Amino acid sequence: MADWHAPQGPFDIPDVPYYIPRRLKPYLFIFFVLIVQFSGGVYLAAASDMVGTTGLMQEDILMAGYASLIGLAINFAVMFRIKFRFSARIQLLVSGIVLIAANLICAHTTNVPLLVITCFIAGWFRMQATFACNSTIQLWLTPVRDMAIFFCYVYIIVDSVIQLSGIATIYTAFFSQWEYMHWIMIGLLVLMMIMVMILVKPVRGPMFIPLLGIDWIGAILWAGFMLCFTFICVYGNYFDWWEAVEIRGAALLGLACLGINLWRASFLHHPYISFQAMKNRNVIRATGIYLVFFTLIATEHVFEHSYAANILGFDEINLIDLNWYVFAGIVAGCAFTYLTFALRKWRYKAMTVIAFALAIVYLAYFYFFIDYGVEKEMLFIPLFFRGAAAVIISIVFLTSIVQSGLPFQVFPQALTINGFTGAVMGATFGPAIIGEILRHTMAKNAALLGANISGTNPDIAFATLGQLYGMVQTQALVVSMKEIYGWLLIVALASLTVILVSYSSVRPFAIFPKWSTIRRIIKHMVRTTSKSSVEKRKCMSSPGKARQ
Repeated sequence: MADWHAPQGPFDIPDVPYYIPRRLKPYLFIFFVLIVQFSGGVYLAAASDMVGTTGLMQEDILMAGYASLIGLAINFAVMFRIKFRFSARIQLLVSGIVLIAANLICAHTTNVPLLVITCFIAGWFRMQATFACNSTIQLWLTPVRDMAIFFCYVYIIVDSVIQLSGIATIYTAFFSQWEYMHWIMIGLLVLMMIMVMILVKPVRGPMFIPLLGIDWIGAILWAGFMLCFTFICVYGNYFDWWEAVEIRGAALLGLACLGINLWRASFLHHPYISFQAMKNRNVIRATGIYLVFFTLIATEHVFEHSYAANILGFDEINLIDLNWYVFAGIVAGCAFTYLTFALRKWRYKAMTVIAFALAIVYLAYFYFFIDYGVEKEMLFIPLFFRGAAAVIISIVFLTSIVQSGLPFQVFPQALTINGFTGAVMGATFGPAIIGEILRHTMAKNAALLGANISGTNPDIAFATLGQLYGMVQTQALVVSMKEIYGWLLIVALASLTVILVSYSSVRPFAIFPKWSTIRRIIKHMVRTTSKSSVEKRKCMSSPGKARQ
């Protein structure tokens, strides 16, 4: 049987009518991906404007933004099942409708639970629409199904859109209002839906695979665990950590969800995330690297905005222009990874060393050059290296999971774990730790600097109390940031040393199976699940025979 999106001869997409030139068909789906990726539930770049107009706290908006990432990650485990159940046309149309509704709700609501749930659902459908497009053009990107090549494309799209979305949001808010960003995206989503209805046919795969045997209860419990983890990291400082009943309650609820999931995974035939995925060596290694690496560069969430806004005095336009430096690093990092890792098959160890070395340059630059008079152009080097380092580490270790030897029915579960650790925990755990360290370090340094303030000091005789307090806090912030950058630099150097002394000769060879093979595996899994459920019903209907 011929492959679904890989007929004999030149690459073609049967979902698109013949009157569209064959060479333009893949770019049509790339256009759809860009629109979907821009369409988040909330736009974190406009957080300060939302705080001022909606009465929400900064933590509320961050929680909603991270809920979108959780919804995105939880979708990985079922995205193949949905692909083989619905056509790309239906997936894009339904996702477009959901994302339009999410933009409408997020632009008007001030209800935090509704905002979080809406962003979670929006993230789920955003991932499904992205996968529907990317899987359609996968063979166009890499006819040999080399996932190292494919992930370079994925990350240059996803990470670049994150930076460009922030730039577009701030400029939209500057020239009008932050709500207009939602209306612009609604218009683009409507345009996408019209193009889908006209240019995409309802082509379905040769095998219709129903959505049977999916552990939806497990999906809800895993989402609950990740939401509780994120809640603790985001609101911990606001509620004073374990002193607050809210944090303790979230911890208990999260542990309960995790415990129930682990218990269910011990006896279910097809749990949402199985022990086989959790215990895989490459998954564990990737989790450890993500937590260490993204904690080292977590200063981007804690320091950079405060430093540029409060110390250097940048306004919102100059602040968001720094995203261009990170964007340049992402493009360069993807290009470098494509040429070395994907094409030349450099070792995983070599790429990891390069990523950590770039992170060390980022930390060392701020440690040595942080000051009151840094020009905006001087920030290009550290931000460029940070963007390149993050995208290199993400591509490399996502590729390692594909190459981990997991059977295909378990492989999507490993992707969900990768999404949890890389996108969610990496973005919340590190900033929570660094933010708490900054709070204590600032209190210590402010006390030391304030010790010099006395009535006998002629340098401060004519300064008001407010001016003195501001000077102490500003100097304490700079000294504390420099101190923390130094400690993080030491940890990064130690991590790099550990990587250098370790031995690994593994090179990337992550080949994705054919779509026909994937369909056969999933259909066999569904057939097995159906038979076991039928036998269970028979046993329940005739308890006497079951006892015999």
